Amino acid sequence: MTISPNSPDSLLRRAQALHLSGLAEHWGEAAGAPWVPALLQWEEDARAQRSLCRRIAQAKLGRFKALADFDWKWPRRIDRGAIEDLMQLRFVKEAVNVVLIGPNGVGKSTLAQNLAHQALVHGHTVLFKPAGDMLGELAALDSDSALRRRLRHYAAPDVLVIDEVGYLSYSNRHADLLFELISRRYEKRSTIVTTNKPFAQWSEVFPNAACVVSLVDRLVHHAEVVSIDANSYRLKEARERTETRAGKRRGPKSGGEAAS
Repeated sequence: MTISPNSPDSLLRRAQALHLSGLAEHWGEAAGAPWVPALLQWEEDARAQRSLCRRIAQAKLGRFKALADFDWKWPRRIDRGAIEDLMQLRFVKEAVNVVLIGPNGVGKSTLAQNLAHQALVHGHTVLFKPAGDMLGELAALDSDSALRRRLRHYAAPDVLVIDEVGYLSYSNRHADLLFELISRRYEKRSTIVTTNKPFAQWSEVFPNAACVVSLVDRLVHHAEVVSIDANSYRLKEARERTETRAGKRRGPKSGGEAAS
């Protein structure tokens, strides 16, 4: 039997969960008051909004184009159904990873940011970090205790987005740190990775690193891998902006010019 959220017992539990101790202590007097359900709902909504704003700030997603504005016709190949299914967030509940592979400028980061934002809206913790920044920060730590604390920081979010793996080359130390982080999150939390390199070329990203095969194996064991084949959308937008500005500079021909 379903218990109504506005039954006296449910209302009391909601007041206690909100730590409204004064209301809970005087429950016998307030239980039947018509304003109690509205008061609790207002407080729950306000706290949920504050929590969302706090988690969005902590996630550091930056600005991004909404999925509704994504140009699905531009890529030569993309599994739109897979992306839309990922937006249902089952991958977060199942601790499945997501890897978005494709050349520069095709929207991998935008898709990752949309997935991350969807997770935030549904109450999950998220952190978005460029691979170069994260690995550089970890490698620069000069004490084991500081490194352990920072690894715990990156291992903690429900969803960790590691953006732009493959745009730089890294040392064996960086490879070991990424392997350690992926291992800490393995089968526990979801990691989203964007990369411009197919896995066969990751040995070029981490030259001579012994752990590359194990790193890829651990990352993709439980993963949805989406490949995107397209020319750079950023270059397309840049050309369109240039053409628009050039058109404005030329302007419409005057009547005299048209008649000459």
